[in-house]
Amino acid sequence: MSATRTGYATTSERGLRWDSVPMRLWQKAKRLGTWDPQGLDLTRDVEDWARFTPVETEFILRTVALFQAGEEAVTLDLLPLIETIAAEGRIEEEMYLTSFLWEEAKHVEFFRRWLDDVAAARGDLWRYVTPSYERLFVDELPAAMGALRTDRSVTTQIRASTTYNMIIEGVLAETGYHGFRQSLQQTGQLPGLLEGITLIARDESRHIRYGVYLLNRLIASTPDGWDVMNARMNELLGPAMGVVSEFWDHFDPDNGPFGLGMQAFLDVASNLFDRRMRVLERDRGKSLAEIERATLADIAADPEH
Repeated sequence: MSATRTGYATTSERGLRWDSVPMRLWQKAKRLGTWDPQGLDLTRDVEDWARFTPVETEFILRTVALFQAGEEAVTLDLLPLIETIAAEGRIEEEMYLTSFLWEEAKHVEFFRRWLDDVAAARGDLWRYVTPSYERLFVDELPAAMGALRTDRSVTTQIRASTTYNMIIEGVLAETGYHGFRQSLQQTGQLPGLLEGITLIARDESRHIRYGVYLLNRLIASTPDGWDVMNARMNELLGPAMGVVSEFWDHFDPDNGPFGLGMQAFLDVASNLFDRRMRVLERDRGKSLAEIERATLADIAADPEH
């Protein structure tokens, strides 16, 4: 049986910490995250889809199917983290995480609507899942997040956040959204899909910002936090890069559909990994107050996300 509550933060002298990182992200989520997948116009997408070659439709369908599976996975697997944060009484972080989960569910809705209304892809799309993708999304992600249900130690939280926020979202999802958005912008095709991906990427940037803050907070609270995070990042980098290379096994890696190539995606993934590590390294050894100030400065410098 859980302990009986004797009061609440928001009815105490503590109140809400309005200038905290999660509250700043909460305010941004309310302002920027309220777009509706049902409100996006997919008329042109239907027309464009009918003109694509078989290789082009296969490329797009494979990409969207992996986005769809990934968004459903992160929607399903976020709850243990929310429960952990709630159990610690971190009301501001829990408030932000409610928008985080809502946005992930909204992304699921968008891709499913696009698959139904544009691609008419109502069959089984699991055939697009590759071994590295399955390891990360079917094995590593639910295991790391699910471990929080029985072990809410700092070490388990670091492993979970590194898996979810840094690798799945911070490297894989952002790589896919960056490359796909760039190709759609260059071709001027599928404007509804482009608009949806642009809005999703904006949501995800807030998620990653929170994930970096969470990891920094956790690392600062335990002597071996950095080593736990670093080991997990390096453990999963190989499979993350494998997701990219295995995708391109089905296309010309040097001259793929829409003028895209595998190396550009690998470079983006590698650069994103390095960028996340640089931010964590920058804040290594800082106090919680210093981490908060540095993250707030990052948020202020990126007003549209």
